[in-house]
This record gives sequence, C-alpha cells and structure tokens, in this order.
Amino acid sequence: MLEDDYKVKLDIFEGPMDLLVYLIRKAKVDIYDIPIALVTDQFLAYLDWMKSMNIDFAGDFLLMAATLTHIKSRMLLPIHDDEDEDEDPRMEIVRPLAEYLQIKLAAEELMDRSLLGEDTFSRSAVKEEIPADQDEEMINVGLFELIDAFQTILNNISPEHKVDMRADRISVKDRMNEIIDMLEQKGSVVFDELFSGNETKSNIIVTFLAILEMAKLNLIRIVQHLQSGILRLFYL
Repeated sequence: MLEDDYKVKLDIFEGPMDLLVYLIRKAKVDIYDIPIALVTDQFLAYLDWMKSMNIDFAGDFLLMAATLTHIKSRMLLPIHDDEDEDEDPRMEIVRPLAEYLQIKLAAEELMDRSLLGEDTFSRSAVKEEIPADQDEEMINVGLFELIDAFQTILNNISPEHKVDMRADRISVKDRMNEIIDMLEQKGSVVFDELFSGNETKSNIIVTFLAILEMAKLNLIRIVQHLQSGILRLFYL
C-alpha cells in the first residue's frame, strides 16, 4: 500500500459510461453491436487495475459492472425455437448509452460557444493558449487513455526496477511539487519523461497518482499528438 494510503478519487474524472464508450471505440464497433463478453471482461479488468493503483472510484462503476455481467449471462443462455424472440439483452445498456452520447455531444457543442461576457469584457488575466506543433494536431487525453499509457510503462519496467524499497519511496505531494517545478521551467513535458528517473515501481506509481491529482486540481492539461501518439503535459 502507498504511503498514508493515498487515494485519488475519480469524482470529477470520467465515469462508468465514459469507460464503456472508450472500450467500445477501442474495439472499433458500433454501440448497437457491442461484443458484450469482451467489453465486460475489459471493464472488470480496468476496475481491478484501478483498485490495485489505490484509485478510488464511485459505486456507479460497480453498478455498471453488475449490469454488464448480467447482460453477458443473458447472452449466454440458449435460445429455443419454440420461444418467442425476445429483445436483444444488449439493449438494456444500448439505450442509456445512446442517450448519454447525445447529451455529451450537446454539452461539447455548448462548450464551444462563447460564454456570456467572456469575449466582450476585458480580463485582468489573459487566458494562455497551449502551443501546438505546426505539423501535428493535438487532442485532449482522457483518464482511460492515460491509464493505458501508464500500463505500457509498467509493462516495460525492467526486472531490477520492480523491487519496491520503502526507503526510496516519495510522497505524492512531494512528487507533485517536483513535477510543478519541472513544468514551471519547461512549460510542458512528455509523459514518458516523468518516469525515466524513477528507480522503483512504487515511485513510478506515485508519479502516476501525482499526475492524476494535478489533473483533478486543474493544474495541468494532458494532450496527445495525433500523428506520433506522444502524450504531453502542459502547466496551466
């Protein structure tokens, strides 16, 4: 367990619907033809992983996991010819999922509109735009893309770095201060660079939790270069 049982809560991050959408898009399938067994197994795997990382998530995730598991079990039941054709069990999740996507799209369109007074009155502090490379387009990165990137880093840890030595462990707050100092100097930093100097798996996990906490506090913005796939953190 990490020092002081540190936990990052997901209250303001993506919820269970966002994880479901992410898994469906990752599988490159239509929401009306969800491979329910695959998505359910992956959903449960993400929950297990977040528990192991000491990431605290709301009960809505467990409710979604139970719903997916129930649908999966119904899909496995044999269909008899003499029975009336029932509705596809997946519709139990497809309907709220389609409604959620409509609401999310509407919210994104509203966010793109000018806020009342924002473009009319002068402000004492100028909103700083994130510099983008001329040859590359960047998109905002969500929680689950960040988790996938971190899982790749953990999988690539060499055996000698997997030893968890308590004496070498730093606190999440200390690591946050280190990252802030780095970003104040550089303005931005590549995601992978934040893990290159860590010597233990515990310190690498602390760095990831520090990044999540900084994102939660709106201290940083995380984007991905579409062409290269590189994740980059910007200091706000």
